[in-house]
Amino acid sequence: MPNDVQLTTKWARSPLPAGTAQVAYLLIDAQPQVQPTTAVAPINFCMVLDRSGSMDGPKMDNLKRAVVAVIETLRPDDTVSVIAFDETADVIVPAQPASDKAALNNRVEAMRVQGGTAMSTGLEAGAAELRKHMSPDHVSYLLLLTDGQTWGDEDRCRAIAQELGQAGVRMTALGLGDEWNERLLDALAAATHGTSDYIANPQDIGQYFQRAAQAAHNTAVRNARLLIRLSTGVTPRAVYRVKPMIANLGYKPISEREINIDLDDIESGTGASVLAEIMVPARPTGEYRVAQAELTYDLPQEQRLDQRVRIDVLLQLTADAQSVAVDPPTMNLVERVTAFKLQTRALDEAAAGNAAGATQKLRSAATRLLDLGELELADTMNRAADAVAQGQAPTAADQKELTYKTRRLSLRELTDK
Repeated sequence: MPNDVQLTTKWARSPLPAGTAQVAYLLIDAQPQVQPTTAVAPINFCMVLDRSGSMDGPKMDNLKRAVVAVIETLRPDDTVSVIAFDETADVIVPAQPASDKAALNNRVEAMRVQGGTAMSTGLEAGAAELRKHMSPDHVSYLLLLTDGQTWGDEDRCRAIAQELGQAGVRMTALGLGDEWNERLLDALAAATHGTSDYIANPQDIGQYFQRAAQAAHNTAVRNARLLIRLSTGVTPRAVYRVKPMIANLGYKPISEREINIDLDDIESGTGASVLAEIMVPARPTGEYRVAQAELTYDLPQEQRLDQRVRIDVLLQLTADAQSVAVDPPTMNLVERVTAFKLQTRALDEAAAGNAAGATQKLRSAATRLLDLGELELADTMNRAADAVAQGQAPTAADQKELTYKTRRLSLRELTDK
C-alpha cells in the first residue's frame, strides 16, 4: 500500500547557484505511517546479562530494576527470556509469554553476581531461547549488557551474532563502564544490523533498556532498502545515516549511477533518515530531477513483502545568489555528521600514530560541537586532543564517550545535555 511509509526529501541549501559544480547535501526521510498499537508485531525479546563479579553492588541493583521495568512494558502476546552469564550461563527466565509478570520479576530479583566473563555462553543460551518462538510475525530482539572483557571466546561470539543476524534477530549491545571491548560489541551489533552503545553510569541502565524495548515494540517496517538512482553527471561522495543514530552506511554501488543502502528495520515514530553528500554538475538556471529515491520494505506481520514507494528528487538552480537559502534543521544535521566524521578520523589517525592530524581534527570537532551547544562533549573532545598532542592516548572513558556520544548527536532521548 502506498501509505505504509512516507518518503520525503529536503536539501540543506536550496535553491543552489547555477553555472558551477558543487557539493550538495540531501536529506532523505522514511517515516512509517502504521499505528504501533494495531499494526506492529508482537516481540520475542531476550535479555543476555553479565553477572560476573565486577557487576556487584549498584551495577547489579540497577540492572535488576531495569529488567523488571522492561518486563512491565511487555504485552501479554510478547515473549520474554532472561539469560545471566559468567563463565557459564543460566536461563533465569525460559522463553515464555510475558503474562505472569510477578513470577517473572521474582526470578529476576533472585539473580546474584558470581564468577568471570564468558560472553559466548550467554549469547548461545539466548539464541536457543529466541529460536523457540521465532516466526515471521514476531520481531526477535536480543539485548546484551556487559561491563567487562570476555576472554578467549570472541570468535565464538561473532559467529553466534552472524547466525542471529541471518535469522533476522536484531541486537542492542550495551557496554557498562570503561573496561569492555568496543570493537567486539560494535561487531556483534553490526552482524545483526543492530546498535551498540555506551552506558557511563549504572543509574542510566534503565533508560537504555527502555529504549531497546521501545525499538523492538515500535518496529513497523522490516528489511528496508533505499535505492538512489542518480541523473547523468550527478555523483555520490558519501551517505550517512542520521536517524535513529549517526553512522557511515558504506553504500553499495550497483552501477555507475545507482547506489543501494540497507536501512534494515524502521521504527514507527522515529523513522529513518539518511544524509547524502553528492556532487552536482554545473548547469544553467532551472529545475532539474537529480535523482529518484525508492524504498523497498517488508511487512511480514501482514504477509506483505517487497513493498515499494518512490519519490523524484528535484533541485532548483538560480542565477540570483541572494535567493540561496539554508534549511536550518538539515544544516544542523550536516554539522553534527561533520563532527562525527572528524572524531572518527581523528581516532583512526591517533591509532596510526599521526598525532598532529588527530589533534587538529579533534580541535575542529570540538569547535563545531561548541557551535552546536554540545558543551560537555566539546570539553571531552578538547581533553582528548590535549592527550594526543602530548603523545598519549585518550582515557578509556573519554574514547568511549567520543565514539558513542557523537553517534547519538541526532538523538533526543539519550543525549546527555
